[in-house]
Amino acid sequence: MTTTAGVTGYSMFIKVDGLAQEQDKRSADEIRRELERIAPTGNRPINLDAAPLERNMTMVDLQCDVLVAGGGMAGVNAAISAARHGARVILVQDRSRLGGNASSEVKMHVCGAGISWGRPGWRESGLLEELRLDDAANNPQRCWELWDLLLYDKVVSEPNITLLLETTVYSAEVKDGIIQRVQARCDRTEHLYRITAKLFADCTGDSRLGLEAGAEYRTGHESRAQHGESLAPETADIQTQGSSILFTSRDYGKPMPFTPPKWARKITEKNLKSRPIKYWEYGYWWIEWGGHLNTVRDNERIRFELLGIVMGVWDYVKNSGKFPSSANWALDWVGMLPGKREARRLVGDHMLTQMDLMGLTPPFDDAVCIGGWNLDEHPPTGFEDPNLPPFVSIKLKEVYNIPLRSLYSKNIRNLFMAGRNISATHTAFSSTRVMGTCSVEGQAVGTAAAACIKHNLLPRGLYEDKARLKELQQTLLRDDQTIKGLKNEDPRDLARTAKITASAQEPACDPVSVINGWTRAMGNGENRWAAPLGTDGAWLELAWDKPQNISHVQLTFDSGFQRELTLTKQDDFNERMIRAPQPETVKIYSIQYQPAGSAEWINLVSIDRNHQRLRRHDFQTVQANRIRIHVKETNGDTLARIFEVRCYA
Repeated sequence: MTTTAGVTGYSMFIKVDGLAQEQDKRSADEIRRELERIAPTGNRPINLDAAPLERNMTMVDLQCDVLVAGGGMAGVNAAISAARHGARVILVQDRSRLGGNASSEVKMHVCGAGISWGRPGWRESGLLEELRLDDAANNPQRCWELWDLLLYDKVVSEPNITLLLETTVYSAEVKDGIIQRVQARCDRTEHLYRITAKLFADCTGDSRLGLEAGAEYRTGHESRAQHGESLAPETADIQTQGSSILFTSRDYGKPMPFTPPKWARKITEKNLKSRPIKYWEYGYWWIEWGGHLNTVRDNERIRFELLGIVMGVWDYVKNSGKFPSSANWALDWVGMLPGKREARRLVGDHMLTQMDLMGLTPPFDDAVCIGGWNLDEHPPTGFEDPNLPPFVSIKLKEVYNIPLRSLYSKNIRNLFMAGRNISATHTAFSSTRVMGTCSVEGQAVGTAAAACIKHNLLPRGLYEDKARLKELQQTLLRDDQTIKGLKNEDPRDLARTAKITASAQEPACDPVSVINGWTRAMGNGENRWAAPLGTDGAWLELAWDKPQNISHVQLTFDSGFQRELTLTKQDDFNERMIRAPQPETVKIYSIQYQPAGSAEWINLVSIDRNHQRLRRHDFQTVQANRIRIHVKETNGDTLARIFEVRCYA
């Protein structure tokens, strides 16, 4: 790694015309110039053209290919994926930090399709896995602010992204169902932004951009009859799941008294009837309130009530006499931002339903990502009604696919959406709302938006163009996105025609698995090569009948999908994880080639200290009869493991 003027640097990759191109991260000077462009400094005259009654604000006009509103996990992944595929992106985030509910402002761990509900092996791949692996390797101390910084680094270091923090989209100009331009404001810098874009992505959670644009949306529960969902209530309503405020505490090694504020709620055993207290270093998602109100308009009331409950619950832990071992514990952080679960949901060309998630409807031809969290309903009144359980969970048998048609607006023709506001009934939303799923939706939307820009299409047009749709799916797979039931069929991948051999192999881990199209162990097999590391490591070889021109090799390693991997302050949840490079992942390796008509092996790439699952390598075109990946060391495991090898001209 290198450091320039305080900005840490390492290689990143974007796609140009479908091919991975290595790009250096932006230097500190480049970032400073970008900030000057979007936020001119110095004394400014009064701007009479800014807006009515906004004469002290400075107007800044910006243009881009894709405007992403909302910098939570969906928005971050949407912006990065669009940028890496060549689109010029502006990411607008109304907070000072990226990550939304996953940031240090809320501190909710990223949940998804994996082991939480008994489905080991289905941890989300793609961009989210890249973020998780970087965090596990570089943040073993579980510092939430370093997670914030990781997201910031990933975004500002992309040459194609302009980041506007503490900036809120507040209006949209629409003509013939097409958003022409949006306005956003940053009161901290006294700037108004007029942003013109070709495509827009609402990743705000609350559907603020869609609301301003006039997109069709829904709030609350549909009736049981409306979509034939057995889990929906008989009568529709506008109630939602509530919000939560979390806290953390630690043992200070000496008695730590606590006196609650006067406005704290008085909590008794009756209030905790369905909410047992088993730990208190991190808590509690079930301190939930406000779904019976408007989670947007009543945010201040919800914050006050949640803080009162948090203080009351902590008073109960410390002073009820039920938990004597808490004597030396004290709060070290209390959230001030309610972590919101639900507000508005935008309507797309397809609305996901309970039956879609349960596998009771035909497969989607436009699947672009997976979900897998259970159907997880919370009572709108939350903590207010102790006689109701804090959640009712219906286990889904398998993970499910999410279609592109649920990720763009039905009536605003250039608007995508990703996150908890996608096109889904409330019942389906109870699964799709979690941040692991929101993240892969974001990657799908960003990649789709870049494809639309490249081919001059609108979102619906991308769905209708089946050749481009298949190309999108194959691009997502190449970027390590998982789509259930789809495998690598990229005709440009030269590895698919190679003969595969290896130094050795473990049972059921045939070398040919690296070109079978699958990149995770599933019901259809291990789908990976594995071999013992001898004194000289282990090697995997690709050979062709005639020489191939190759300039790019892509490797997908094993990163332990059978485990959870996320940042959490809950100690017993953290025990399921490895906060370090994952031991299965290859650490030291090289890529060599054998020229046509020669027995000599020539080195192309040598890598040390790898902890990532997906690695891409570009080099000057070589004419190769054979390519060999030589694994010398893992991050702790005794086996070399590779899921996939791809080669491109």
